[in-house]
Amino acid sequence: MTIQLRQICLVAHRLAPVVDDLEAVLGLQRCHVDPAVGVFGLENTLLPVGRNFLEVVAPVRDDTAAGRYLERRGGDGGYMVITQADTRPNQRAVRERALASGVRVAHETDRPSWSICQLHPGDMKAAFLEIEWDAEEDLSGRWMPAGGTGWEDKVRQDVAVDFLGVELQGADPVELASLWSGVLALPLEREGSGLGVRLNNATLRFVEATDGRGPGLSGLDIAVRDPAEVRARARRRGRPVAGGAVEIGGVWFHLAQARARGSLKRGGS
Repeated sequence: MTIQLRQICLVAHRLAPVVDDLEAVLGLQRCHVDPAVGVFGLENTLLPVGRNFLEVVAPVRDDTAAGRYLERRGGDGGYMVITQADTRPNQRAVRERALASGVRVAHETDRPSWSICQLHPGDMKAAFLEIEWDAEEDLSGRWMPAGGTGWEDKVRQDVAVDFLGVELQGADPVELASLWSGVLALPLEREGSGLGVRLNNATLRFVEATDGRGPGLSGLDIAVRDPAEVRARARRRGRPVAGGAVEIGGVWFHLAQARARGSLKRGGS
């Protein structure tokens, strides 16, 4: 079974400032706005990161799930881990394992050529886990949340190159990691005190929540051309910088040196 990290969703009180910071600091370019999120009381913008995506959503009315999440976590932050399965049976298997583990389905759409399943963040303990299947089964091509196609010419990799990992925090990292590992049917890896679950192109890391914000999606590992330049860009924007990380939209972006000049290979890390 192959599961690809395709998109990370951040939630913010206001959309524009976070999108502007992502463009200015990470050199990203917005590619798509999805009016369909209005049914959830949201507005959004997507920006490609390599062949994958960062999405920012913000409430546009009172009493939304996103608004309650902002209140619970005390401000802007990570919201959803959105993945793509290589086959429809594998996507459905994740759903069935989740249900067997007592995880609720928060939302799903099942069409002949496209299926999505969102697993409840309260049950996944740190964030929504969404797993999608697309009839083309191209893990670096058509992506329906970004409009399918038409986003390719917005890909910029002169500053940020691609995702490397996602940091999920909770009161008990072992319990949290075991839950995600079991639902995804991917092995839980231990390296020293670190806990991880390896997707096809990125690693989910599990850490103890120590920032007073409780469980959540706390960080992203991202390959960049020049970490020092990204930190300088963040300072010019007034964004917090700590060690090798910069904070945007309530999430710490942990900067790693990209290994070589040129775009990452399609479908891999």
